[in-house]
Formats: sequence, structure tokens, C-alpha cells
Amino acid sequence: MRYRLLRNATAILEYGSVTFLIDPALDAAGARPPVNNTPNQQPNPLVEMPAGWESHVSAADRVLQTHLHRDHFDDGAVSTLATHLPIYTQPDDVATFAERGFMDIRGIDASADVDGITITRVPAQHGTGEIAALMAPVSGYVLRADSEPTLYLASDTIWYDEVARVIAQYAPDVIVVNAGGARFLVGDPIVMTAADIAAVHAAAPAATIIIQHLEAINHCLETRAYYRAELPQLGVDMTRILIPEDGELLTLV
Repeated sequence: MRYRLLRNATAILEYGSVTFLIDPALDAAGARPPVNNTPNQQPNPLVEMPAGWESHVSAADRVLQTHLHRDHFDDGAVSTLATHLPIYTQPDDVATFAERGFMDIRGIDASADVDGITITRVPAQHGTGEIAALMAPVSGYVLRADSEPTLYLASDTIWYDEVARVIAQYAPDVIVVNAGGARFLVGDPIVMTAADIAAVHAAAPAATIIIQHLEAINHCLETRAYYRAELPQLGVDMTRILIPEDGELLTLV
């Protein structure tokens, strides 16, 4: 398995015989207004895509989409991606992809087999209370294949009982968490915080945890440096933690 973070939650996953493009959000820096009702009112994205991103995106032969918030799928993706590229997504988003001109959209209800890879769709909760209801639907995925580590893409979720259940049921070797402590001016964080990541680590101490969704969108306030300093204080074994830079390639076996 090879995992290259591009920016935020956009990544290239080489898994089995398939190269997935995950959550393509490809706009230039500053192309979109800031998320409203947040402490930082800079336009999004905050940073450009890394050098060479076009070649990585063009090498993908499938898209795996967790949800359609604009920091996960944007106008840049619509204008860049080939309309015939197969897109695997949650059923609620199939119609929206079709409206945007894509022709090969495959909703994953419970699970799908993709060239010998089993993709299981699992719950995600993007915040708490009324905010979580407004942010829904969002999905995570568990990927399994012969000779590959079991991978859990948690997606935009907080730590809650369904994340604990997924970890207990599938015993993932690698967990990708969307962090940054994104929040509005009122209410709780809507993605994982340092405390949430510590809970994930406690539930899966042998797993490698990849932390992403950082320093790219205005409402994500927790940085790479913050996690490197804070997680050890919460008892996290940092040898199990990877915090890639944009464009960085990780190889996991």
C-alpha cells in the first residue's frame, strides 16, 4: 500500500492493483470563500496543491468519495477529472455526480468488490447534535485485499461509538483520520481533535494512524506542529503516528 497526501483529504491510494483518487478537491488557493461562522476568515483553500499533483491525479483509475462538501469535491475536480472515470461513492451522492456530468458512478450501499479489493462503507458523524445532522451524510470506508494492510478511511468524523465499533470489528492496520479540529463559532468540533486521535490510538494501539485534513481549510485550527506537541502529552505512542506534508508519499506494508 502506498498513500500520497496531496492536500487536506485529497490523496492518491495505491492498493492492490488499483490506484484510487480519494476526495478530489483541486481548486487553486483562494478560489473559494471562507467557511462562514468560523474564527479564521481566510479564503479557501489556504494553500496550493503540491508540485506535480496533476500527474498523480491523472494516474488514478478510480475515485473513492466520502462525501461532497466543497473541501472534498470542488469545481476544480469537475473541470479536471474525465467524465468516464469510475466514481465509488455513498448512495446519496450518486445523483449529484450525474448532474455534474460524470457517467460511471457506483453507489456503495454496504460493500463493493473492486478488482479483488473489498470496500465496506461504514458510518461517520461529522460533528454533534444539530450540526451533525446538517453536515450529513458522510461515509467512511474499510478496504481489504490479499497481501495488503486493512485500511480504515475514517473520513470527516468525530470519535464516537461507531468509530470504536469499526475498529473493533475490522482491526485495521492503518487508520486515516481527518483532523484539524474544524469548528464553527458555536458548537463542538466537527472532525477529530487531538483527544479524538488519542482515543483512536487507545482503541487500536498497534495500528498506524495517518493524520490529515490539516492547514488547508479556514475552519481547521489544529496544525501539524500542534499534534506533534500535544499527542505525546495525551499518551500517544508517536511511533504509530504519521503526519505527512502535502505531496508526501507513505509506503505501508
